[in-house]
Amino acid sequence: MRDEISCPVCRGPVRPASPRGRRPVYCSRACQARAYRSRKNPPIPAPAPLLAGRRRQIVEAVWRIAAERGLQMATVREIAAAAGVAPRAVQYHFAGKHHLLVTALQELHRDNEQRGRRRIEALRDASDPRVLLRATLEELLPLDEQRRRSLRVLTAYYAWSLTDPALAAVFLPAEHPLEDLVAALIRAAGARRTIDPAQEANLLVGGISGLGLDLLHGRRTRAQVRRTLDYHLARVLAPPDEYAAGDRHRSP
Repeated sequence: MRDEISCPVCRGPVRPASPRGRRPVYCSRACQARAYRSRKNPPIPAPAPLLAGRRRQIVEAVWRIAAERGLQMATVREIAAAAGVAPRAVQYHFAGKHHLLVTALQELHRDNEQRGRRRIEALRDASDPRVLLRATLEELLPLDEQRRRSLRVLTAYYAWSLTDPALAAVFLPAEHPLEDLVAALIRAAGARRTIDPAQEANLLVGGISGLGLDLLHGRRTRAQVRRTLDYHLARVLAPPDEYAAGDRHRSP
């Protein structure tokens, strides 16, 4: 009984080892293939639910004010007017202005994550790690009005977060889920042997974020930013023919 091993995919029993070979890890080639596909296409964690109703209405008013003129001088009364509610409604739903601002930033992150997820899942080749990698990085760019507004809001929050620990904890958390995801996608997409996926992920996320600001200000065009992204992806990833050959070699 002590020698029994369960398949890590279906939890079924794994057959004993042959006299001359080592014991299989999976119970079947189908489970082996499923495990390979899950390593090749790392899953994206499910997002937290968004706010609804009056609270969402007030949060969206904060976003509009942040995008148009910043947050430093915004009052509860101004936020309430922008939301079309009485100031007491803001006070009812939020403990204070600071609580509202922190909640609005958290909600913006969740909103961006869900919108980005839907765009990526709608891609024709969403199962290809190289397509997923590029799409994930392009989500950091202001390529439509919603993402332009979001970047303006995040920029308004950034300066304030430098002197406000509570906002900084939301804006720049100790964990790095986006960088970790990009590093996993780089590995799955066939990284060159000479690069470190984690370090390249840090550089790509930081670099694309900066290029997004250039695009927002009109300092660079979409074509210029995409050429820069193409250049760095070509530097990080193995050539397509090598990637395809390695993919065939790794297939069960």
